[in-house]
Amino acid sequence: MPLFDPDTGLLTVSGNGESVIDCFELTLSEPFLSPVSHCLTDTSTRGVALVPKLALDVSSCEVLRVLQLTDNFIVPISYQVPRKAGQDFHADLYPDTTGHTPAMTADDWWRGENKQAERVGLDPNKRPKANTPSAKMPSKDLPRDKSKEEASTSSSPVSTPSSSSAAPSRSPSSTSGLSSGFLPSPSQSSRAIQNMLGPSSKFRHIQGSVLHRDTHITNLRGLHLTTPGECDGFCANGQRVAVPLAIAGGQIAVFELSRRGKLPDTALPTIQNTVNVADFCFDPFDPHKLVVAGDDAKIRVWQIPEGGLTETLTEPGLVLKGHTEKIYSIKFHPHASGLLASSSYDLTVRLWNLETGEEVKRLNGHQDQIFAMAWSPDGKLLATVCKDGKVRLYDPRKSSLPIQEGPGPEGQRGARVVWVCDGKYLLVSGFDSRSERQLYLYSAESLGSVATAPADVSPSTLIPFYDPDTSVLILTGKGDTRVYIYEIAQEAPYFMECSSFNSSEPHKGLCFLPKTECNVRGVEVARAIRLGKTAIEPLAFNVPRVRKEFFQDDVFPDTAVWWEASLTAAAWLSGSNGQHRKLNLQPKDMTPVSEAPKEAPVRKYLPSSVYLEEKTDEQKKEELLSAMVAKLGNREDPLPQESYEGVDDDEWDD
Repeated sequence: MPLFDPDTGLLTVSGNGESVIDCFELTLSEPFLSPVSHCLTDTSTRGVALVPKLALDVSSCEVLRVLQLTDNFIVPISYQVPRKAGQDFHADLYPDTTGHTPAMTADDWWRGENKQAERVGLDPNKRPKANTPSAKMPSKDLPRDKSKEEASTSSSPVSTPSSSSAAPSRSPSSTSGLSSGFLPSPSQSSRAIQNMLGPSSKFRHIQGSVLHRDTHITNLRGLHLTTPGECDGFCANGQRVAVPLAIAGGQIAVFELSRRGKLPDTALPTIQNTVNVADFCFDPFDPHKLVVAGDDAKIRVWQIPEGGLTETLTEPGLVLKGHTEKIYSIKFHPHASGLLASSSYDLTVRLWNLETGEEVKRLNGHQDQIFAMAWSPDGKLLATVCKDGKVRLYDPRKSSLPIQEGPGPEGQRGARVVWVCDGKYLLVSGFDSRSERQLYLYSAESLGSVATAPADVSPSTLIPFYDPDTSVLILTGKGDTRVYIYEIAQEAPYFMECSSFNSSEPHKGLCFLPKTECNVRGVEVARAIRLGKTAIEPLAFNVPRVRKEFFQDDVFPDTAVWWEASLTAAAWLSGSNGQHRKLNLQPKDMTPVSEAPKEAPVRKYLPSSVYLEEKTDEQKKEELLSAMVAKLGNREDPLPQESYEGVDDDEWDD
């Protein structure tokens, strides 16, 4: 989306969904297009517009103002030339501009007349007040927030940090050193604006980073990059990673996370399923058990030996049979050991007891393809999202039919579902009617729509990961290069967008590890495994904090030990409900930041421009002289040597 100002020759460019606004200067000589400013934002751009020249603050040498439309805000971005503040009008920066008075009517133009619109000057002392939109309240008279006076360090919830770079300008005296920044808000109304815009997330500056290369597993070859849309693409736990291979027979390679480095060029031992793999996952309560669903409507249970694969496995420990069509996806129960749910093309969801190898429940009621399913945090309910555009809730122990139905995403390209906010809401990542990726938040009580958030345009479905400890939602798609991060709130605005993670190469997806794998000393709130084309890379998500020597207990509450079962499948089927025990992540040698002593207040110095602003040369001389006198003492005071007593002449030694 280009915006051009013919008065200054400045061209600003931004794209829909991007978080960068570039400014260039157009000239008639080479290089024709020179970069002037590179403004970075944490919020994606949905539209941009130029503010009329007559509304600019000429007293602060503002030559351009762009309005950025985001999902929730309209952010003004000001482009200013650094000049000494004062009442003087810098005529070299402001040529006459097109006014608001038309030169002719539409009928005149149709008759062949060509007239130019009247041009007006921007000098506020010469402009008629009627033609000055900001005459009633010029921006130079507004009180400014001292903490946000520097645009390059602005951290307002409405804006994001920006960076600018100087470049050769239109003329040496025009826009040299042009810089961009977000306009600060008036200090008297900043709190009211904060309340109007809603709360901001403590995770808004979360940083994703790939760990050192020493922790990578490289030289992966023959990966299967076209797994079904209902499959996450690969799976991992705290000990190992399972990756499908593009080899006949549905082979899966299993890599030990403890064995880092380059893999050998020779063939590796694999798991052979004899049919194409539809979905697979590790048992959350047994890191050695891998369950694989195939195109032949069978579910195979494999046991990984201690220390990893040393030879190719061809015989599964258990085969589950019952579905009549290919399986979509499989999900383990969050509390009961050995309880597995599977969805199939036969439009049923079936529950299996892996201890007995039997089908224990069958759920019906779907009219089309089942995109995804998810257990509630307490393990009582099962939610599904279907291609027929509906979200369904099941209570498997009470009924084989849904206890509730509600409208889901309109798009039919795929969807995922996850429970958030302690099971109060259902979050669905899907597509709208225009095939654009969208996030939907539904009430778990009524399945009514609560809020939506647009993502971007991409063919792959966003796969969500939700951290119940921090209420942080992390999403990415297979083949994406961007990882979206939100904090989900239980009240408006519900979706609080945080900094996203971008990589140079597309990835197959992310798999998240238990909280015990996180480096709490570095304020790491989530640890993931990222699968690329030839490497497995650990990815850390850290929250920037100043006092890292203290345990940040506000972002590390006691976490649920979800990798330990709280009851058996038989106990759950008989009506029992389990609850995970809690684990405190605080190291013994660290003090919680909530109990840390308060730091002494640091004196905040005003910028030098405040002291030097509008002072005459005589005032500066007087200040300098006063400072010297204060250092040396009063000029009228006698010198110390004047009070010394002399010696008699006869006392001098000849």
